[in-house]
Amino acid sequence: MPPRPDQPVAFSKLAEELVGDLRGVAYDEPPRSFKRATVPFSEVLEQLLVKHQIGRSAPEDAIREQWPTLVGPANAAHSHAVRIERTRLLVIAAHSVVRNELFHHREEIVRRIRALPGCEAVKSLNIRAG
Repeated sequence: MPPRPDQPVAFSKLAEELVGDLRGVAYDEPPRSFKRATVPFSEVLEQLLVKHQIGRSAPEDAIREQWPTLVGPANAAHSHAVRIERTRLLVIAAHSVVRNELFHHREEIVRRIRALPGCEAVKSLNIRAG
């Protein structure tokens, strides 16, 4: 199929190296790299928005809204849910006492989190001091 007039002709790497040698221009591309088709910016932006859940509600948002009812107001004042990594919720606790309290009640907290809509994937807690 002949190339379209609005698209430049793509040469092989060998052809580009030979033309570069003939013209005295060094071929700067690494030998193992390959050129990909150009993707419109709007598609890339949409993929990033979906991947990082920008402008969309995430399970972490539902957990943060309900955090005081999930762990109690005293523990919620000194801890917060950060993010979900695979099936584990990362929680940062400001004090070791709060960390121990959350650790001892982690099964109950996970059960309450799984009852929230969209949070069924959370299976455990990763409680860190911070």
